[in-house]
Amino acid sequence: MIQSMTGYGKATIKFGDKKINIEIKSLNSKALDLSTRIAPLYREKEMEIRNMISKVVERGKVDFSLWIEKDTDSTATPINSALVENYYNQIKSISESKNIPLPEDCFSMLLRMPDVLTKVDAQELEEEEWNVVKAAVNDAVEHLVDFRKQEGAALEKKFNEKIDNIENLLKSIEPYEAERVAKIRERITEALEKTINVDYDKNRLEQELIYYIEKLDINEEKQRLANHLNYFRETMAGGHGQGKKLGFIAQEMGREINTTGSKSNHAQMQNIVVQMKDELEQIKEQVLNVM
Repeated sequence: MIQSMTGYGKATIKFGDKKINIEIKSLNSKALDLSTRIAPLYREKEMEIRNMISKVVERGKVDFSLWIEKDTDSTATPINSALVENYYNQIKSISESKNIPLPEDCFSMLLRMPDVLTKVDAQELEEEEWNVVKAAVNDAVEHLVDFRKQEGAALEKKFNEKIDNIENLLKSIEPYEAERVAKIRERITEALEKTINVDYDKNRLEQELIYYIEKLDINEEKQRLANHLNYFRETMAGGHGQGKKLGFIAQEMGREINTTGSKSNHAQMQNIVVQMKDELEQIKEQVLNVM
């Protein structure tokens, strides 16, 4: 089954007082274009995260985000109450000994004193926490792949419909081919007899007609187009990673349809060719999204 390059995956886990969120999104791209936004605590693991994603995702423009949410109580910067008390006692002692009145807003001044708002030491990533986060990253990537498979199944159904339509349109050309040959013969003969009004060698005319009709013959184009349609189906059944190959096959299908149109020389046949081009154009648009 083919896979789409469009996908979305998310995983959320709790570890201690932290809620860790992982999100991964992808769109179509010719190669793997991976951008990451990772919380500072886990940035040392960025290369490992990139390797985990690239082994599975292969192609697409991918955005990966990993961020932390903490409980309100744990995110507030703690106040060093012992240090506040020490500063206050010192200020009060100086005020009494020097007969200097205490400031009106003494508490605000105390909060601005050095080290009253305790700095939180930089955290180190523990192995236990990383193992939990790593498992969550894998979950998010698996959800992305599942999403891509669902989108791929929808694309495959659409492609099969379009291939069937082109195949049916190709068959509908056949009745007009014999009619076209008769009309060409009639038109040329009539032109010679009435318009030009000259005697002509009927044997030579037959030879020229045969040569002319052979140049307009589309049997080879029809056969090659039929082969390309079958090959497109076989390639889809080959699994994911076939997007570029499907694109090349679609190009070859376009060449055969265009040549058929240029050789048609018949209004109904050319209308059918236009319909085939429309079906193929829809395939080409969607095949860009296949991994």
